[in-house]
Amino acid sequence: MTIRAARKNDCAELAELVDIAGEGLPYYHWQQVAQPGQDPWEVGRERASRETGSFSYRNGVVADVDGRIVGALVGYPIAAEPDAIDTDSTPAMWIPLLELESIAAGTWYINTVAVFSEGRGLGVGSKLMQWAERTASDLGLRGTSLIVSDANHGAQRLYDRLGYEEAARRPMLKEQWQNDGENWVLMIRENLKIWGQ
Repeated sequence: MTIRAARKNDCAELAELVDIAGEGLPYYHWQQVAQPGQDPWEVGRERASRETGSFSYRNGVVADVDGRIVGALVGYPIAAEPDAIDTDSTPAMWIPLLELESIAAGTWYINTVAVFSEGRGLGVGSKLMQWAERTASDLGLRGTSLIVSDANHGAQRLYDRLGYEEAARRPMLKEQWQNDGENWVLMIRENLKIWGQ
């Protein structure tokens, strides 16, 4: 298995993996913004292929096994003083997520980490998480952070085992998106090496 920087031609797989990690929320959003007759997956692929923005292939790494992408992580550093949230132009369902990101200032934010079914059980997710934690340390950030649904108990158990702790939560605003969760949970793993612990 190799972890490598995502490339523009990986955007189809990135869109699928982002939707897996987001439990269908990305696809729901792409449906809302698609032009008449446009396939929502095309919207996802276009967003992944952008040169800028949080969901861009430039912020991604992929796990490759025998030349096939089996998992991916999209992440980026959150500034020590994040920009104010523009509540006028931001859809309401994204506000709780952006509020939680702001609380994680000064961390490497794991926006997405997901593994295709054929890559599960190979340690792909752990390798991707280790890559993010090393990146945070190399950049001198205070740690890594992520947001998970309170209904995703399996992911929460994994993050607990990896040393992540709940830092805050916000109620979900779902519109027509279907999810069993009630809250978004921000989890942070402090970089012990940086803090001298």
